[in-house]
Amino acid sequence: MRKIVFFILVPVFFVSCFRGNIKENNDSTNDKSEMIEADRAFSKLSEDKGVKAAFIEYIDSNGVLLRPNSMPFVGADAIDCISRENDTSYSMTWEPRGGAVSKSGDLGYTFGVYLLKFKNKDSVQKGTYVSVWKKQADGKWKFVVDSGNEGLGEP
Repeated sequence: MRKIVFFILVPVFFVSCFRGNIKENNDSTNDKSEMIEADRAFSKLSEDKGVKAAFIEYIDSNGVLLRPNSMPFVGADAIDCISRENDTSYSMTWEPRGGAVSKSGDLGYTFGVYLLKFKNKDSVQKGTYVSVWKKQADGKWKFVVDSGNEGLGEP
């Protein structure tokens, strides 16, 4: 009987702890909407001024970039990595498909689909991404972690 109680109560406890840290009421609607709009504005800036300009604008000073076949780039190294990038041969846009905001309203994540278009080729690469966002002291959202996965079949 103790084992049954243990296997029922422990998962309930962990689920309740996790759910307690994510806002799911109307108070979080504005925070989540603002964060998702920041992600959309990030994509729009990438489309208008280039990937490099957008990433420099939206990365937190301690931001982390996770890229294939590489150790994570953190803080100044991440900004340096972005600065060295040559984005003249492609453009990238994305669309958030969802996300959540912490109960405190200062940390959240978005996920979605990106399109990478090469300027000299007639091809488009699709993939998925996730970004972790932090609300800054001035109320703006900046990403603290960015990662993506290449390849996406048609949904």
